[in-house]
Amino acid sequence: MADPLIGQITVNPNLQVPEVAKPRIPDRTQEGESFGDILKSAISTVNELQKQSDGEIQKLMTGETVDLHTTMIAVQKADLSFQMMMQVRNKIVQAYQEIMRMQV
Repeated sequence: MADPLIGQITVNPNLQVPEVAKPRIPDRTQEGESFGDILKSAISTVNELQKQSDGEIQKLMTGETVDLHTTMIAVQKADLSFQMMMQVRNKIVQAYQEIMRMQV
């Protein structure tokens, strides 16, 4: 006895499963940015944000600008970027330590 809520399952012999595309493997012959270059770029960006923050603080202290909001935004940007850089550094050190613990 068939369940009236579910219905009958019909089999379609012409049903075709779509072909799954093969994953793209990056071409190793292309010269891309190395991991070290990416890290250097990120560190220089954090350094520039720190310099901008220092400049905004100096302007506020000398009276060149009275816009406290801009100064605080620059300080917070520099602080957040520094904190993120430190977390990335911690993860890299953690990965290095894990690799060094592996037995050969």
